[in-house]
Amino acid sequence: MATTPPPLRFAPDTGAQPTASYVADASDVHRVLLLYSGGLDTSVMLKWIQDEYEAEVVALTVNLGQPGEDYDVIRGKALRIGAVEAHVVDARDEFARGYVLPAIKANAVYGAAYPLFTALGRPLIAKLAVEYARRSGCDTIAHGCTGKGNDQVRIESTIATLAPELKVIAPVRQWRMGRDEEVRYAREHGIPVKGGSETTPYSIDDNLWGRSSEGRWIEDLAHAPEDDVFQLVTRPEEAPDEAEVVTLEFERGEPVALNGERLGLVELLDRAAMIGARHGVGIVDQLEDRIVGLKVRDIYEVPAAAILLLAHQELERLVGTIHQNQLKPFLDQRWAYLVYAGLWWEPLREDIDAYMEAANSQVTGTIGIKLYKGSARVVTRESPHAVYDPQLATFAESGGLFSQAASPGFIELWSLQSRMAWRVRHGADGG
Repeated sequence: MATTPPPLRFAPDTGAQPTASYVADASDVHRVLLLYSGGLDTSVMLKWIQDEYEAEVVALTVNLGQPGEDYDVIRGKALRIGAVEAHVVDARDEFARGYVLPAIKANAVYGAAYPLFTALGRPLIAKLAVEYARRSGCDTIAHGCTGKGNDQVRIESTIATLAPELKVIAPVRQWRMGRDEEVRYAREHGIPVKGGSETTPYSIDDNLWGRSSEGRWIEDLAHAPEDDVFQLVTRPEEAPDEAEVVTLEFERGEPVALNGERLGLVELLDRAAMIGARHGVGIVDQLEDRIVGLKVRDIYEVPAAAILLLAHQELERLVGTIHQNQLKPFLDQRWAYLVYAGLWWEPLREDIDAYMEAANSQVTGTIGIKLYKGSARVVTRESPHAVYDPQLATFAESGGLFSQAASPGFIELWSLQSRMAWRVRHGADGG
């Protein structure tokens, strides 16, 4: 007969010297603000903190537009597990305007494909954690990030910046439980596991700007994506057989209308995500260089970002000069890296934002994008500020505002140094 394994206990390390000034000593932890998602990690954590630290726990759940969540259920679950308070904050508008909109203006992607939705959400979540920790009389903030990810950097750097008096604990770094052990711990303590299955779930993070999946077969680079990972975007093979053209209207870099209908930013992002998801747009299977030194694979579903960033970038190119269009991608990349690397509060990010606002002052107009079975491509462009004149660009007639007769002289001067250097290196006769 099989024997029942002993209960799992993973005590905090009380003897180790903290490696940073903000890391809590176990003896100083009395009332903890826990960033609570309602998922496996943070539900186990809520119980574990009570038992191992003998501390009160205040739960904070932040709504950034995660689809399909019932926040009354999440709050009730936190209270049942033992939270002395459980708060739910609807931060969708603040997230959209204060974090996603600057990312749109900066065409922000990391590693050529990841539109930073998790990276954008973490500094806001941590900022709210600081506010509610102070309001609730907490001395410590706890989060569910692992020691292998970027989110620990984003959250802890925010707390250390905004509230140096508060301490931090990160139980997942301390207890060294794997996903299977967490499931077992949850069963032993009567904590419901989402889906009710003993199968170790994917590690999911999502908000109104995208969704990520990690774990299980995703860690095997030779394993092609399995269908069950796609919970937001339709598999392209199953997308509609008819293409759809969507139009995005921008004013000073901000998306204000979809298909001719003016919408608030949150609703516009939701609508764009729904349309893109229906057409299989926004699937990213990316090998990513994390700032902690690891190279990892992530599966992203980013339908809203795939449409809006494409439209914004195209409109920006239409209204910008060649010099603006050469410089801005460099600053876009730097902005994205700072945010990805957890440096939201770095002054350079704010400095670059000032340039982004100036660069977007002329980004007004409408872009049409055709969606079809996973692809999105620009098909129409219109702006009152377009640096484009069909009379200059046309091949239908000669002359006009563009003097073709001036071209030979331009070519001779433009190529002067290049021609001289070639002759010096290869000989006067070119032989």
